[in-house]
Amino acid sequence: MMRPTATPATTELSDPAYRQIDRLPTEEIARLMNAADSTVPAAVARRIPEISAAIDGIVARMRDGGRLLYVGAGTSGRLAVLDASECPPTFGTDPGTVVGVIAGGPPALTRSVEGAEDDAEAGAAAIGEHGVGPRDSVVGLSASGRAPYVVAAVTHARRLGALTVGLSCNTGTPLSEAADHAIEVVVGPEVVAGSTRLKAGTAQKLVLNMISTISMIKCGRTFGNYMVEVSASNTKLVARAARIVADITGADGTRALRALEEAGHEVKTAVVMIRRGLDPDEARLLLAAYGDRLDLVLDARPT
Repeated sequence: MMRPTATPATTELSDPAYRQIDRLPTEEIARLMNAADSTVPAAVARRIPEISAAIDGIVARMRDGGRLLYVGAGTSGRLAVLDASECPPTFGTDPGTVVGVIAGGPPALTRSVEGAEDDAEAGAAAIGEHGVGPRDSVVGLSASGRAPYVVAAVTHARRLGALTVGLSCNTGTPLSEAADHAIEVVVGPEVVAGSTRLKAGTAQKLVLNMISTISMIKCGRTFGNYMVEVSASNTKLVARAARIVADITGADGTRALRALEEAGHEVKTAVVMIRRGLDPDEARLLLAAYGDRLDLVLDARPT
């Protein structure tokens, strides 16, 4: 177990501005929390160069067939699993392409697993169990930057040749030292001292949004700002997919929905069917010829 340090991390400090919050009216506490939260985007903005460099490295490996693994403990681990789980329905990725790993395993998603974040051996073992290699990228998340499980996971992944990223909310952390790319989003003390599910959690979620979304954009899983890989698995998403087809092709809603249904709810296939006057199989073949890139198909001169 990691020993307490002489100087506590900024995420553990108590801000005097909030010492009397238990005596304040509800609305005043809400305003204080809102004001504290409003500082987070600026803290993230200061780290955009580091975030961008990490994403470029991740994209290079994903284009070569690599995976993106998030590893975290506690709140950080839950955010990791959340972001990873949203990639298949939003971007049509295989569930194994973006993976969230939480200390303590699935039970830790809904309840605290005592000592899980302190188990360095388990962190390294998790990397081995997922068969991490040189084409993969591993993002370690720890608000303090000191969670042994996460530091060990990133250390082992780097040793195996994977690209590694350390996302924390403190400076000069063991996680930053262990990773190829250090992203330190310093948000300062929390409204409730040490409760890093607050500003630190928000900062980590904002950075994860950037990492997954920009990586997917760069890997061709959007067309402009449209989710052309969306999994139309319910009524709402079918309607969204039909609107996307209509917007891209200029077709009316009825024609767009009909093409989408004929395409098995594949947005890109439906778009190519309308724009090129093809049947579903012909549209899929044309997409395959251009690496499944809708932009390349639509830019190409019809033959």
